[in-house]
Amino acid sequence: MNATIWMALALVLVLEGLGPMLLPRVWRAMIQSMTQLPDHLLRRFGGGLVVAGVVIYYMISAHIQG
Repeated sequence: MNATIWMALALVLVLEGLGPMLLPRVWRAMIQSMTQLPDHLLRRFGGGLVVAGVVIYYMISAHIQG
């Protein structure tokens, strides 16, 4: 894999780890509230994150190449 992909994965892991490390009670409450959401809302949320990630990746890669 390209080093940029590994760096991006590392950044995701850092960002994902900040919540439980800094605010464990708030993070736990958020996760518990998410378990109560219906599947279709979780799918929309996940899909929105995927689309946002692809758009950001495209914008950054286009900026680097051009």
